[in-house]
Amino acid sequence: MGEKAGAGSISVAVSGMILLDTTAVLGELSWKTYPINGWDAITEMDEHNRPIHTFQVCHVMEPNQNNWLRTNWIPRQAAQKIYVELRFTLRDCNSIPWVSGTCKETFNLLYFETDEPHGANAHFHPNEYAKIDTIAADESFTQTDLGDRVLRLNTEVREVGPIARKGFYLAFQDVGACIALVSVRVYYKKCPSTLRNLAAFPDTVPRVDSSSLVEVRGACVENAEERDTPRLYCGADGDWLVPLGRCVCSIGYEENDGLCIACRSGFYKAFAGNIKCSKCPPHSSSHTEGSAQCHCDKGYYRATKDPPTMACTRTPSSPRNLVFNINETALFLEWTPPSDTGGRKDVTYNVFCFRCGAEGQACEPCNSNVRFVPKPTGLTSTSVVIQDFVAHANYTFQIEALNGVSGLGRSERQLANITVSTEQAGPSLVGVVRKDWASQTSVALSWQETEQPHAAILDYEIKYYEKEQEQLSYSSTRTKSPSVIVTGLKPSTVYAFHVRARTLAGYSSYSPKFEFATGDESERFYKNASFQYLSIDLSVCFISLFICLSVCLSVYLYLSVSLCLSFYMCQWYIKSKIKSEDKKRTQYQNGHVPFPGLKTYIDPDTYEDPSQAVHEFAKEIDPSRIRIERVIGAGEFGEVCSGRLRIPGKKEIPVAIKTLKGGYTERQRRDFLREASIMGQFDNPNIIRLEGVVTKSRPVMIVVEYMENGSLDSFLRKHDGHFTVIQLVGMLRGIASGMMYLSDIGYVHRDLAARNILVDDNLVCKVSDFGLSRVLEDDPEAAYTTTGGKIPIRWTAPEAIAYRKFSSASDAWSYGIVMWEVMSYGERPYWEMSNQDVILSIEEGYRLPAPMGCPVALHQLMLLCWQKERSRRPRFNDVVSFLDKLIRNPSSLLTLVEDVHSFPESPEDMPDYPLFISIGDWLDSIKMSQYKNNFIAAGYTTLDSISTMSIDDVRRIGVSLIGHQRRIVSSIQALRLQFLNIQQSGFHENWTIYPEEPQVSRTPEASHPDRQMGLFDKLAGWLGLKKKEVNVLCLGLDNSGKTTIINQLKPSNAQAQDIVPTIGFSIEKFKTSSLSFTVFDMSGQGRYRNLWEHYYKEGQAIIFVIDSGDKLRMVVAKEELDTLLNHPDIKHRRIPILFFANKMDLRDALSAVKVSQLLCLENIKDKPWHICASDAVKGEGLQEGVDWLQDQIRAMKT
Repeated sequence: MGEKAGAGSISVAVSGMILLDTTAVLGELSWKTYPINGWDAITEMDEHNRPIHTFQVCHVMEPNQNNWLRTNWIPRQAAQKIYVELRFTLRDCNSIPWVSGTCKETFNLLYFETDEPHGANAHFHPNEYAKIDTIAADESFTQTDLGDRVLRLNTEVREVGPIARKGFYLAFQDVGACIALVSVRVYYKKCPSTLRNLAAFPDTVPRVDSSSLVEVRGACVENAEERDTPRLYCGADGDWLVPLGRCVCSIGYEENDGLCIACRSGFYKAFAGNIKCSKCPPHSSSHTEGSAQCHCDKGYYRATKDPPTMACTRTPSSPRNLVFNINETALFLEWTPPSDTGGRKDVTYNVFCFRCGAEGQACEPCNSNVRFVPKPTGLTSTSVVIQDFVAHANYTFQIEALNGVSGLGRSERQLANITVSTEQAGPSLVGVVRKDWASQTSVALSWQETEQPHAAILDYEIKYYEKEQEQLSYSSTRTKSPSVIVTGLKPSTVYAFHVRARTLAGYSSYSPKFEFATGDESERFYKNASFQYLSIDLSVCFISLFICLSVCLSVYLYLSVSLCLSFYMCQWYIKSKIKSEDKKRTQYQNGHVPFPGLKTYIDPDTYEDPSQAVHEFAKEIDPSRIRIERVIGAGEFGEVCSGRLRIPGKKEIPVAIKTLKGGYTERQRRDFLREASIMGQFDNPNIIRLEGVVTKSRPVMIVVEYMENGSLDSFLRKHDGHFTVIQLVGMLRGIASGMMYLSDIGYVHRDLAARNILVDDNLVCKVSDFGLSRVLEDDPEAAYTTTGGKIPIRWTAPEAIAYRKFSSASDAWSYGIVMWEVMSYGERPYWEMSNQDVILSIEEGYRLPAPMGCPVALHQLMLLCWQKERSRRPRFNDVVSFLDKLIRNPSSLLTLVEDVHSFPESPEDMPDYPLFISIGDWLDSIKMSQYKNNFIAAGYTTLDSISTMSIDDVRRIGVSLIGHQRRIVSSIQALRLQFLNIQQSGFHENWTIYPEEPQVSRTPEASHPDRQMGLFDKLAGWLGLKKKEVNVLCLGLDNSGKTTIINQLKPSNAQAQDIVPTIGFSIEKFKTSSLSFTVFDMSGQGRYRNLWEHYYKEGQAIIFVIDSGDKLRMVVAKEELDTLLNHPDIKHRRIPILFFANKMDLRDALSAVKVSQLLCLENIKDKPWHICASDAVKGEGLQEGVDWLQDQIRAMKT
């Protein structure tokens, strides 16, 4: 119920309000005694002439003493619990003769609650008082002490509560002791008003229950605002606990000594926060205190999107050195940038064209026929090509330089002018070249003539060559019409064709490359048969014609009619025969032929004007026919909505509408419509269908069919386990059918994944997501950067990752991953493995194991798709044929992977393991030797014994890293396959495998006495300090390894087996014979980092841990370090800082030198610091750090 203080100690510190203090009372106390002659009040004056009130009683000779001393009424004020501090002396009964039966060495402390004081004559009722405690002395005095004038003063503190009434009396009951009550102090504790994190907290009285805290909300100081609600918790002892939330200085104010003061003139602060005011950027100033921004000087401006920290800029000067170069077909303008860009980098150029008549006549803007490449406005380059101009005319061109602040001021336009006279114009560039038909050795091509040719086209030249053979040889031919039949070609070969036109002025440039393939050998029978039928049909026609002519000799009237009928009958007969042959021919090649009418895919990028490709392949829709209903998602370019499309003469159909957000650039519009240019070329039930586009009004839209069930991956996760195997195979068959169509027309998808497959309400799967341009990055984690985002490594074929070689074969690899996703109901391929681990595992031969419940036949197909040699992967027509056989024969799907003892055949690049091998040699061969003792301890001593291990068994023996688990399981699969092959060959009985000899594990803990002590123990021994406590703060971002490092530093018998991440903070104490360590392990999670500062004052050394593999958050670590170093409790102290560049075992971890450079440690001049590389899990590198730290603490001691 109370607290004790040792004899001779001084009064305890009181954190609260004093209700009574007898040492501070100047007059008489007037306390009541019962009986009157019981307690004696003695008042003396000290050396400062202040009264000392003492109450004494010493009736030890008489038995049955009951002497009471009662205080005056004490108002409790705001107290709920009070504390009574007594200072007294007590005589040892043994030092008084003849009182053994009557002398006592204790007295009682009691209290009585009441709402008002009793009158002076009120009768005293002892039974109304409640006992607080019996008070005994820790030390009593004797007669000898009196002679030596030794005062043995005792101090006791007792707590009373809860107090419910407005006040109370205290009473002291003597039962036969010899006591001198020197002083009485009554008080209650409170948390005093304080300022924390720019918030003011009032005086707060704690609750009676010591286990509960009082939450107090603070009020931000003047010119501050809440960032997070500031709160403090008042503890039972009157202490404020760690604060939560904070206030920050408002715009235009900065923190100074706990207050927010206005920024000085010439400074500004644009954002609320605890940062200092900044000096005005160049060419700007602030003339008043508390400015939120600086105003630009005269002639300088700040664009709307410019941040306040950016210097004010001005408009650029005019472009320089404008020159032209002209030929028969194009005019080239070039210039150099302005001499003064205005201090900005966003300089662009506009080109204005004027056609001028004879001298003295006004110039007029050029008509719309004149084309500018790449465009007339918003140019970022310093050149432009002008085409389709008129011959023998005068043109004036103006080049205007602009930047982000052009138009904000009233300055004159900055133009450069040049006048050009054109001569005879050459022909325009030939547009799209199409393939009309192809045979084994010839291809028929055609193209459109220029709508407005500059001059008469004399002829066309066609250059052609085998694909990728242009540097070796090429051929050419000419034609006077916009079509040609190129003969003498090789069967089944892809050729590239270029076309250019010629006028009297010369040749135009060649068109872009167009690729077309000749027919294959299988067409020979078809053609021969067709000609046979054709010859027979012609004979029939000629006989009919002869009969008609004979009849016409006698009846002239019917001549013309008979001729016409014969001609049309002949024509109909030939067409019907050829059509019949087309149908027959489709049956000659197992249901999969490249139909003569199948269009070849044309890359929209081959068009000079991308909008031409959109109009070529996509239908323009009147926006009034579209009704948008709701937003269902968001893409890179804008929102994705569901809605309805009204088609004349038909009912409305549901559609998905992709919209292009406002404020787009021309490049964004082109990239957005590129996908429509691609989708418009596809016509297959398993490819998402394009309904049309809206390009002539805003917003620009792409309208596609609506797929009710969304993406395949999320659909499968939502319906996990709901489908039969046949249904899943049907989905896979639909995807393969769509990919077969794309492969046949020459389109490579490059991003085939379940997330890019859409599902309708009939479970029909359709391939989507087209038109992304991809560029391979150097960063293996990022894989591919696309205009639509990043494509994960785990879906991409190895050759596409390494050499950027995309093909239908790389799509086949991706299809195998999609199969795995479908059979696992949307599980993430390779689980939580990093992209780097995925790449390494695939290179080493690892392939994904079969999902649970997967038929063997399907996993075999997956493994075929994952063949390292791309030529050995199945084509999509083979995949469709295989899946059709499975659907027709469902019994082939009953054998599951779990039902067989060996994995399906793995890729042939799996490593072979020699005979007579031990467990150790096997692990060495796959670079996993560190787990040898794990296998042996678990009883796995032969390759026979490990061949049945699953991934759960591997985890169970202590292999925790996912990448290592996969590598070991992959190798076990290969061993299992070898066992199966040997059994089938009859050699298993002769395979002798030597078991591994058990070995005693010699860990560092067992072999090194210093390690057994723990590094902190060793440090304590070096210091040689007696009962010295060193407070070490362990800081760093979350997941950097702080807790693991602290665990390694502890004595071995105190180390935890399982490391749990720190939430908030934890305190670890280590005691040795000469030193006591208190290590504060502070959580690195963002919401807890602001708590670090509350431990800076106690910190005598800092350990700062960095995750060397976390490159993305290295800048965050630097920011937290800078905040630490600039904190008032750290900034001016020479406190040693030890940096651990941790996780050096990671493959792409940064070196300690690189980490030091990124954190700018060389700028730390006023504190000793040291950085060393470490692997906390293995305990490597920690010794070096501790060695350095002990030297620094020793230097602090001396």
